Amino acid sequence: MDAFSALAAIALPLLILAVLALSVWKTARGLRTRRWERPGWWIFPAVVLTAVGFVTWFIGIFSGGLDAEETCAERGIRYDDAYRTEHWREPSRWFPLHNKCNAAHDLVPAFVNPTLVAVAVLLLGCVAGAVAAAVIGRKKRETRV
Repeated sequence: MDAFSALAAIALPLLILAVLALSVWKTARGLRTRRWERPGWWIFPAVVLTAVGFVTWFIGIFSGGLDAEETCAERGIRYDDAYRTEHWREPSRWFPLHNKCNAAHDLVPAFVNPTLVAVAVLLLGCVAGAVAAAVIGRKKRETRV
């Protein structure tokens, strides 16, 4: 590993955390001070929602571990190889996330898929909020002139 790669491996996660912390702070502050009336403010809640969505998706993807059969056995759940063979595509899909031991038990926590849907809807809300703020702000400026 060269020096640049090592620096990037150290600095990039810190930079991502700093941007996330700034976005959380700006979102909270903007809600109190009516900054949401400005279109640019909507970037901050979108960054927070994207981070929440990524962490949730990451939890869902890796909830079954590297070996689903072993994870099912550790949790005391019967592993159904016939079911897994019939539904072999399910664990590799991007959405909805599933990694089932059998027809009745899913290793992916129940909150993952609804949270991903909520994040997607809220991100669309951020886009709508930014567009609405831009249109309303433009109309206010036009009426003053």
